[in-house]
Amino acid sequence: MKNIIKRKQQAVMPKALPCARILNTAKPLIISMLFTLIIVQVTAQSEVETVMKAIETNSTALSALREQMEAQKLGARTDIYLQNPEIEFNYLWGNPSSIGNRTDINITQSFDFPTAYGYRNKISKLENANAELLYKSGRINLLLRAKQVCIELVYYNALAKEYAARLTNAERIAAAFQALFDKGDANVIENNKAKLNLTTVRNEIERIEIEKTSLLNELQALNGGIEIPFATAEYSDHTLPASFSHWYGMAESKNPVLQYVRREIEIGQQQVKLNTALGLPKFNAGYMSEKVDGERYQGITVGVSVPLWENRNRVKQAKAQVRAAEKTLEDTKIQFYSNLQNLFVKSSRLRQNALQYRHALSAYSNNAFLQKALDAGELSLLNYLLEIEYYYDAMNNMMEAERDFNLSLAELSAVEL
Repeated sequence: MKNIIKRKQQAVMPKALPCARILNTAKPLIISMLFTLIIVQVTAQSEVETVMKAIETNSTALSALREQMEAQKLGARTDIYLQNPEIEFNYLWGNPSSIGNRTDINITQSFDFPTAYGYRNKISKLENANAELLYKSGRINLLLRAKQVCIELVYYNALAKEYAARLTNAERIAAAFQALFDKGDANVIENNKAKLNLTTVRNEIERIEIEKTSLLNELQALNGGIEIPFATAEYSDHTLPASFSHWYGMAESKNPVLQYVRREIEIGQQQVKLNTALGLPKFNAGYMSEKVDGERYQGITVGVSVPLWENRNRVKQAKAQVRAAEKTLEDTKIQFYSNLQNLFVKSSRLRQNALQYRHALSAYSNNAFLQKALDAGELSLLNYLLEIEYYYDAMNNMMEAERDFNLSLAELSAVEL
């Protein structure tokens, strides 16, 4: 709209006084725009929480993650038991037949060194815990995306209300210019400008509706394909923690990725011990029976397997994996701290920008003065539109700053989901 109005110097200005009565309602409209920005914390928070709970219940992605977690837990429990026993039966025909036939039965059970089973059990428990952490991380990512979609929807819902008021104003302006043009008090250039202004507002409303539809479709997909309404146009009132260092300690302790890497280190340490134990002799024991032409021999069998070559370098490999996991944890902590610190600073500045815009809109708005000047015939309609554009720009900037603040804060506090 600004680009249309900036060409006002090229046109002949009609008198503003005939249009003043038509725009007398502009003041209450502007006031209503301000009221759309009032935060209704309970309502907004309630609807967002309802959406998040519904998605956690209906999400097919979360359902798949839960099934995957259970499969990983079962997989972690598969290698902690004894090896399968071996049963051998032999029936041998004698030649010549006079020596009779021979029947052998052999049952054996192999054992690793006893401490290996304790280490396997510890590794299994740690892997089960990591499976839960992977699910928790996937859940947080999904719910964070759902929350971001809700924040975007709040923005576009509020923007739709704002542009609905602007559309009413643009329609009155277009009607006023058409009336002036019909009377010969306005030229075709001015009349076209008013119509272009109206077209611009209408097209922006259409763009807003397209964005809302796209976001609602994404929300429906996150909700397992079940349609979910979202009409909130206000954000919940959130504040940043007073101390980043104190808050970071809490966030670090809750972060599933860091917990996962820590457990990977513990798993690696237990794997070193397990591979050391597997380097010790294995045992087997069992029962053996031999029957030949009325004679029978039976008793126990005991054996030892000396692992000279099979486990070579396995301990070294496990130690190398522990070192790699330690380096991964160190890097992950650095990246996590840096990312949260950047988000904290960004959120703080966006919050300050939004508050400054809100204060400026309420304290330094010229809307009342512009209305009086328009009513008194001291300001042309196009000049009025040009001046009100500064208010529109400030309003848009404030709404974008509030949206970006809430998006940044949602990512910053994602570990609490």
